[in-house]
Amino acid sequence: MQIDLTGTFNVTRMAIPHLKKSSAGVIINMSSVAGRFGYPNRSPYCTAKWGIIGFTKTLSIELGPHGIRANAILPGAVGGARIEHVFEGRAQASGKPIEEIRKEAMAAQSLQRMVDPKDIAALAVFLASDAAKSISGQMMPIDNDMQTTT
Repeated sequence: MQIDLTGTFNVTRMAIPHLKKSSAGVIINMSSVAGRFGYPNRSPYCTAKWGIIGFTKTLSIELGPHGIRANAILPGAVGGARIEHVFEGRAQASGKPIEEIRKEAMAAQSLQRMVDPKDIAALAVFLASDAAKSISGQMMPIDNDMQTTT
């Protein structure tokens, strides 16, 4: 909560006066699919990520008159060591083999793969660019069409 929600709030609060002086202010907050669905045994994380969504929407309304755009990116399962650690924890807690845990995670999404971190970076660059100058107040999932969480 301190990092994900309070940290985002504090950094943004400090940046707003500078963004108001800019001719192209953009705020991009990092939420998660946890901000759309929730996860069992992850209440603080999910609460923070839902809070980021509300914060982002409110910022877009409050700062729009100053020409500042605010959007949030909601990644799904991102390939790498972190998700592997999550899968290991789920396997240990459930007694299921890790391959079964991976299969269950992929079953919740249309595209059967992990999100590439480079794709998240590309989405952030797009949202910060003039090509997205009419996009504000949006929650942008990048989650391989995740339909639910497991």
